[in-house]
Amino acid sequence: MERLKNFFATRAGIVLTGLFIGILAAVLQKLGNPPNMGICVACMERDIAGALGLHRAEVVQYMRPEIIGFVLGAFLSALIFKEYRPRGGSSPFIRFILGIFAMIGALTFLGCPWRTLLRLAGGDGNAIFGFLGLIFGIFLGTRFFKMGYSLGRTQSFPSKAAGIWFPLLMFLFLVLLLLDVYYQTNILFFSIKGPGSMHAPIFISLSIGIFIGFIAQRSRFCTMGAFRDLILFKQPHLFLGVLSLFVAAFITNLILDQFNPGFENQPIAHTMQLWNFLGMTLAGLAFALAGGCPGRQLFLSGEGDGDAAIFATGMIIGAAISHNFGIAASPKGIGPHTPEAIILGFIVCFIIGFTMREKRI
Repeated sequence: MERLKNFFATRAGIVLTGLFIGILAAVLQKLGNPPNMGICVACMERDIAGALGLHRAEVVQYMRPEIIGFVLGAFLSALIFKEYRPRGGSSPFIRFILGIFAMIGALTFLGCPWRTLLRLAGGDGNAIFGFLGLIFGIFLGTRFFKMGYSLGRTQSFPSKAAGIWFPLLMFLFLVLLLLDVYYQTNILFFSIKGPGSMHAPIFISLSIGIFIGFIAQRSRFCTMGAFRDLILFKQPHLFLGVLSLFVAAFITNLILDQFNPGFENQPIAHTMQLWNFLGMTLAGLAFALAGGCPGRQLFLSGEGDGDAAIFATGMIIGAAISHNFGIAASPKGIGPHTPEAIILGFIVCFIIGFTMREKRI
C-alpha cells in the first residue's frame, strides 16, 4: 500500500495518470459521450445543472456519472491513504464567484482545460485559440501570485464529518439518476436530443469516473497547476501528465477513427476565434486565482476541502446563469450577452487579484 501511495507522486505516476485519462476519455466518446467530449468537467457540470432544472436548455440536461465518480473516487482514495482532511475557510465566497466566472469563460469556448486538450487531440483547430487563451489566463494569474496574491489560509475543521457533505451530495445525485433511469420517477430533467442525450452506459461512466478520481487524487493531477508550475518554477512534473493526456487521446482517436482535423463543422464548437481565446483566458485566470482546474477542484472536494466544493458549486451555478441569461455559446457562436459577461468577468477577477494580497507591490 505504501509503495502504491508513493508511486503516484513520481514522474511515472503522473504520466500514467495522464495516459489513463486520455485513453478513457476517447473510449467514453466511442461508447456514446458527445464527440470530442469524452470528458469535460465544465460541460458535464453544465449538464448536471440542467438535470437539476437550474437551466432549461433542453439539449444539455443529464446527470453525468463521471462527475459523481470523480468526487467519490477521490473520497475513497483519501480515506484509504489517510489523506481525508476536512478543511476550509479560505475566502469561500470569493471562490464561489471565481467558479461562476470560470464557467462563463469555459462555456464561451465550450470546454474546460481537459476538453481543450481533447478537442485538439480530435483534430479541432478552433481549440488552438482556446489553448492559447488558457495558457495566457494562467500566466496572468502567476503575475498576481508574484504580487503576493492569496485567498488566505485554510483551517482544519474540528469534526471529521465536516468534509463528507459534498461526496454525500454526489451520492444523492447518483441515487436520483438511478431512480429516474430504472423507476421513471421523473425527478430529473433529461435531454432527448443534443449533447445531453449522448452518453456512455451509466455504470461504465461511473466506474471510469471513480477510477480517474482515485488515481488523480493520488497524483495531484491538475491542468492549471501544470502550466503554473512550468511558468513560475520551471517544474515540468505536472506538465508531463497533461502532455501524456493529449498524446494518449490523440493516439486513441486515431485507432478508433475519431480524428477529424479542421476548423469547420467541428462537434460542439464554434469558429469565433477571438471569443474562443478570451473565454479560456477568463477561465484560466479564474482557475489560477482559485488554485486549481475544475477537475482538481472536484478531487480536492473528495478529500474534504470545503473551499474546492464551493468553487465546484459556483461552476454549476455559473452554468445556470450562462444558459438562463444568453451568455453560453453554441455551435452557432457566442450568446447575445457573452461580451458583457466576459468583460465583467475580467473586471471581477482583476479586482480580486489586486485586492487579495498579503503584501504590497
